[in-house]
Amino acid sequence: MSSTLRFKIVGEAFTKKPVEVPNRKERPSEFFAKYVFNRQKMQQYLPADIYKKMCDVIEGDATLDMATADAVAAGMKKWAMELGATHCTHWFQPLTEGTAEKHDGFVEHDGKGGMIEEFTGKQLVQQEPDASSFPSGGIRSTFEARGYSAWDPTSPVFVFGDTLMIPTIFISYTGEALDYKAPLKKSLKAVDKAATAVARYFYPDVKKVISNLGWEQEYFLVDEGLYAARPDLLMTGRTLLGHDSAKNQQMDDHYFGSIPMRVAAFMKDLEIKSLELGIPCKTRHNEVAPNQFELAPIFEETNLAVDHNMLIMSLMKKVARKHGFRCLLHEKPFAGINGSGKHNNWSLSTDTGILLHGPGKTPLDNLRFVTFIVESLMAVYRHNGLLKASIISATNVHRLGAAEAPPAIVSSFLGKEISNLLEKLEASPAPSEGEVNLGDDSPSPLEKVGKRLSLSLDIPQIPELTQDNTDRNRTSPFAFTGNRFEFRAVGSQQNCAASMIVLNTAMAEALTNFKTRVDALIGEGIEPMKAILRIVREDIKTCKPIRFDGNGYSEVWKQEAARRGLDVETSAPIILDQYLKPETIKMFEEMNVLSKAELEARNEIKLDTYIKKVQIEARIFGDICMNHIIPVATRYQTQLIDNVHKMQQILPAETADRLNSTNISLIKQMGEHNTFIIENVERLIEARRVANRIKDERERAIAYHDTVAPLIEEIRYHVDHLELIVDDELWPLPKYREMLFIH
Repeated sequence: MSSTLRFKIVGEAFTKKPVEVPNRKERPSEFFAKYVFNRQKMQQYLPADIYKKMCDVIEGDATLDMATADAVAAGMKKWAMELGATHCTHWFQPLTEGTAEKHDGFVEHDGKGGMIEEFTGKQLVQQEPDASSFPSGGIRSTFEARGYSAWDPTSPVFVFGDTLMIPTIFISYTGEALDYKAPLKKSLKAVDKAATAVARYFYPDVKKVISNLGWEQEYFLVDEGLYAARPDLLMTGRTLLGHDSAKNQQMDDHYFGSIPMRVAAFMKDLEIKSLELGIPCKTRHNEVAPNQFELAPIFEETNLAVDHNMLIMSLMKKVARKHGFRCLLHEKPFAGINGSGKHNNWSLSTDTGILLHGPGKTPLDNLRFVTFIVESLMAVYRHNGLLKASIISATNVHRLGAAEAPPAIVSSFLGKEISNLLEKLEASPAPSEGEVNLGDDSPSPLEKVGKRLSLSLDIPQIPELTQDNTDRNRTSPFAFTGNRFEFRAVGSQQNCAASMIVLNTAMAEALTNFKTRVDALIGEGIEPMKAILRIVREDIKTCKPIRFDGNGYSEVWKQEAARRGLDVETSAPIILDQYLKPETIKMFEEMNVLSKAELEARNEIKLDTYIKKVQIEARIFGDICMNHIIPVATRYQTQLIDNVHKMQQILPAETADRLNSTNISLIKQMGEHNTFIIENVERLIEARRVANRIKDERERAIAYHDTVAPLIEEIRYHVDHLELIVDDELWPLPKYREMLFIH
């Protein structure tokens, strides 16, 4: 790209006007879920008996038969066509972190030479999308192409553009899961069963436990012209080179600052479209890094929340282009400033309205609260390495532990009050050694859990504030935040389901184990509450290593975590070994979520994805270095050399030497940087060749991690220093200072 074109693109980026977004006269509540076939629409478009049957299917109390499916499809088609839909698709989540769809029109021959609009129950319930090119991890060969997608009635269908979108699972011909939704639904069933059984110790009328998820989506916006002028952004989603801007986020003036007009227009447009699709967007704000923003909805049932997050990531990209932006979901699109994550706020609640991770009003309520807190810690403690494996990737590794995200060591922050409570319970006499009174007059430490304090500021105009029970720890990957756990290590572009599958399955295992041990004590004649308290005390001691309230970034913690037996591995390919550990396979198979073959397939896919991402980065980086940077640097070096020669010709030797000293120094520096870049790009190419010859996929991934990825960073240091030397009018790529500030 010529310098003239670069300056033209930059100039256009700084003078763009906001796209007008028409004001909606209706309140958000009036157009919320306009394009969603929810229960309100079902009641309107389905016969009463079919509506009741569908409600039973959604609640899990009935199985969908084909007669019901045909009736539902007829009403659904009528509704969708009124909204302008002409096609339908099974919308699923393959193991690529994205979504997939194949559109079919509502058309069939009418037998008279014409066409009719048709959509049957069979088309609604099941399709065969082929999809043979999606990764399967060896579950099926390319020539064995058959795969099935099946409707998930618990996630409402919706109209997007001119297409009826039907959320589905995706499985192989032999039944193995080839997606995220199928195992997610199994994990939700497992945790429902296990948590309901434990909740009934306290509340016998509980029939169901729901896993809740509230995700927070961070993202960057960059002007479309600048994006198009950066081959690395185009091909990898991040900048592989670029020197720090003199001003980036060090002033903290972007965080929660006034939202730029163009961005505000984008956000408004996005929110309207999201609300119409039933996504309950609530929060929007500037994040810490320049050009970084955040969107968060109200929490929902986990399966629906995952679907909504996948939908909104697609929607963000489309709406951004309408406003002249590109939406970057890479975890680390720019070096030197914060990257983007996706905080997963997770909790469990009952069908009777009890938040199991929330404290109550009586000691009995609080024993339930402590039970579920401790068993959550047990789940994370037993599978902390696996939980890390669920969010590790070639892209997220650039963010973890980089002073803007949790470290690559999973621990849990509880806060002073809950930590003190667990310490007191651990130190209290065992139930067999002393009486346990859970009545209202109990002096138990369980009595005052969760009561907020007031905070007086002694300012007459300011009302008294309520103070949370705990401060927040931004370095904790799995922090308790008052009534839920926040898993902060998930990457911005990742499917939330990956970590939720692990977390809910691990919780199901912990609660199943807990109930088995409690029931054994009850069978020995111990009163239920005493049995519960005894097992809780045992588990408080067992999971103690996972509890850490300090600075997760400190070197001392890394050493302490290793001493505690936590997983401290930082190599992504080795972290992925967690999927194949005996305890992982045992957990997933016993909870009926994933088989050994499915776990092996996922491990293979993740390794293959890691290799390909680093490989693509290495190839595009080498191309930019040799075809963009070196020619420009050499041209400028030649100009300096020419200037030195001319100065020597027209000036006295002593004067010329004095005036040329700076240019000669720059010429030498550029020569050293150029030489290093050229030589090491060759090394980079050779490292790829060596790695590609390795047969074993795990060993090949390790080679890419150990030899290829570090070379990119070594070479980048020299490229970024050339950016400081080369004439700005010659530099071929938009710089950080040009990309990071939207006006």
